[in-house]
Amino acid sequence: MNRFNLFIVFCLSITSYAQDLTISGTVVDDANQPIPYANAVLYTSDDSKVINGSSTNDEGQFSIGNLALGEYVVKLSFIGFESVSTPISLTKTTDVGVIILKIASETLGEVTVNSKKPKFTKQADRMIFNVANTALVEGSMLDVLKSTPGVLVLDDNIMVKNSSPTVYINDRKVNLSASELAMLLDASSANSIQKIEVITSPSAIYDASSGIVLKIVMTKNLIMGYRGSVLAKYTQGVYPRYDGGLSQFYKTNKINLNLNYSYKHSKVNRNNLDEINYQENNIATEFWRTDLDRNTTTKTHNANLNFDYYINDNNTLSLSSNVLYLPFYNYKTKGNTFVKDLQGVDDYNFNSFNFSEDKKHNIGTDLDYKHSFKNGAQFLVNTHYTTYDYNRGQAVNSDYFFQNSASNFSTGFNTVNNQSTDIFSVKLDYQLPINDTSNLALGIKTSNINTDSDVVQFDVDQSTGSQTINNANTDVFNYDESVFAGYINYDKSWDKWSVVVGLRLEQTNIDGFSPVSNLNTGQDYLDWFPTFNVTWQAFEKANLYVGFNKYIERPDYTDLNPFNFFLNDNIIVTGNPNLKPSITTYSTIGTSINDSFTIEAYYKTVSNQINELPIQDNANNFLIYSQSNIKNVREYGLDFLTDLYISNKYSVFFLTSFFNHDFDINFNNQSYNFNQWSNFSQISSSFNMLKDNSLAVNLTVAYTSKFLQGTILGESILNSNLSLSKKVLNNKGVVSLMFADLFNQQDFGARSKFANQNNYSYHNIDSRYFKLGFSYKFGNTTLQTNERTKSLKERERLGM
Repeated sequence: MNRFNLFIVFCLSITSYAQDLTISGTVVDDANQPIPYANAVLYTSDDSKVINGSSTNDEGQFSIGNLALGEYVVKLSFIGFESVSTPISLTKTTDVGVIILKIASETLGEVTVNSKKPKFTKQADRMIFNVANTALVEGSMLDVLKSTPGVLVLDDNIMVKNSSPTVYINDRKVNLSASELAMLLDASSANSIQKIEVITSPSAIYDASSGIVLKIVMTKNLIMGYRGSVLAKYTQGVYPRYDGGLSQFYKTNKINLNLNYSYKHSKVNRNNLDEINYQENNIATEFWRTDLDRNTTTKTHNANLNFDYYINDNNTLSLSSNVLYLPFYNYKTKGNTFVKDLQGVDDYNFNSFNFSEDKKHNIGTDLDYKHSFKNGAQFLVNTHYTTYDYNRGQAVNSDYFFQNSASNFSTGFNTVNNQSTDIFSVKLDYQLPINDTSNLALGIKTSNINTDSDVVQFDVDQSTGSQTINNANTDVFNYDESVFAGYINYDKSWDKWSVVVGLRLEQTNIDGFSPVSNLNTGQDYLDWFPTFNVTWQAFEKANLYVGFNKYIERPDYTDLNPFNFFLNDNIIVTGNPNLKPSITTYSTIGTSINDSFTIEAYYKTVSNQINELPIQDNANNFLIYSQSNIKNVREYGLDFLTDLYISNKYSVFFLTSFFNHDFDINFNNQSYNFNQWSNFSQISSSFNMLKDNSLAVNLTVAYTSKFLQGTILGESILNSNLSLSKKVLNNKGVVSLMFADLFNQQDFGARSKFANQNNYSYHNIDSRYFKLGFSYKFGNTTLQTNERTKSLKERERLGM
């Protein structure tokens, strides 16, 4: 505790070194709401020469430093608002206070906003990809992520630097499983996205479990009145898909009200080729080859409500709720398996049919309160509640055929699985601007998660159709987790230096209990998570930065369930109640030159990394997919990034990363080493066409060489997407067209081969499609959407 207090004193004491004079202030609209990205330009007193300038942050605050004594004029402006000029006699560092910009009268008409090119910015702890008003935002949120620098979307799994990031939307964590997250982002329109931030070294303000953060920032509406938009899209892959949505917004001096609804009807095809070499004493005994054909059909409803009430100038109350409802989610899998003996002669074969029908809902609600103090400090309270309910019914039938038809037989079983989860959390934050160049943030958070799951399996007599409970595969699992966290974060900037330093402490208590199998698992641990980022502006157009952070990954609830789910008689997906959390340390050093070139090296270590491993039971001919801990993982790499503006109508972004993944695994009391060099390269070109720039085009191509994911070695992949958008109907409408997987190279194979394990899977996914869309804005369409949207509440590690 003494060290913690010393840390706070240290952070406060270094603020005394600021020497340059600074002008700062806050820019708000008529409703006293901050205006982000407004221009603050400082002129000489006669308004003849620009001295310096800045722009406001998300809170509407600006700061112009490195100034001498003298007479100045500061001019504040933002599109759609009347500019304000304020004379200043600068004798000391000055805060001009709150400046109100009024809506310009001419904004009552339609303003033409032409499409523009996406812009990339590299900072010490993050990459920022500005995509507002580009061709990319006419697709879905998932489409935009596929073109985001450094992001790989592989079979609905979002990856950054070989890790699964945590997705935030407007500072709200999206806590869904990988499949649910992909489903939600694919069903959500991207036309209100302002930018995406890939944060590789998050500050202590973020949960320690966040790891690498993908932060999607939605635009904020600054115009009073009513506006809305509708959209519809048609996608043709192997099967057609349809989606549409409606967005409505209403704003007055006292309230902001935003309601979004979207619906998606999707049918997706997938083919798998699975090969398993079963062995005994490292000698092959049987070779299994399975051809799988799976069709997944979903009907997804997503609704989002945001309501802000401005009590007075200093107090705001907000209510946000998001509903994900899937009344229909099923998949039908047909499999044909051929079994050969050592001589390659067909031994027998069997056909399997797996039908699964799921229903689920996920409702998250947040209540927020914000109080602003006269000194610029803010006190924020957030309470969150999520209720999640999931039901699955599954029927599996298999028919076996032998050389002697008299030996033929059939098997069948049905399963019923239920999961209900409740999450409640409370978070308190205090943010204090100490002076113009430094800020302090403190906070505490407590969360409690309770989930109850059960599975019942019935064996079916194929001759009579009668069902009998299979007690060996029937179970109940109850899980409770509580986390208490506290953090302190401090940032400070000088003429050439800036630093962000933070510390987060988290106490975790876990209790898992299965009354059927009498299994009782518990964990109780306290850990600390430091963050440190320093930037040195060595030259006018070059900087050097270093960073370090530590974070935790806790297992998903369903990964802990000791349940067996059978994809067929021989392929099992099972949980592991003994999983431990993984701890990652991430260090980086890099340099940015001329805001266009970045070179960065990193080193990462992971203890108890959680990976799903395919493990063969060679004695019983089972392939078991189970989450496991890999004790020590090491990864290091070198990244090169460049963002070039060739002309006013053409820009190119290029990224390439070379990295090495190395770890040891203990299997059957022996140690095995895995080591693989990999490359991820991405190029994105953006074009503006026609005289008014109303036609925007983006082409993104990404290549991934062979890579390790646990013990699985994946084959190379080539991702490619072409997006076009054209403004029509006096810029109120947009027609968009997207082509995905242009070169048909997103299918991939993966092999796990070590010890007595040798299995291979080839995934032919439904990734090649075209998407045609149309959106239309109505009501007050004065400006580009700067919509005040909070989205997707805390839903912690919900499975399936």
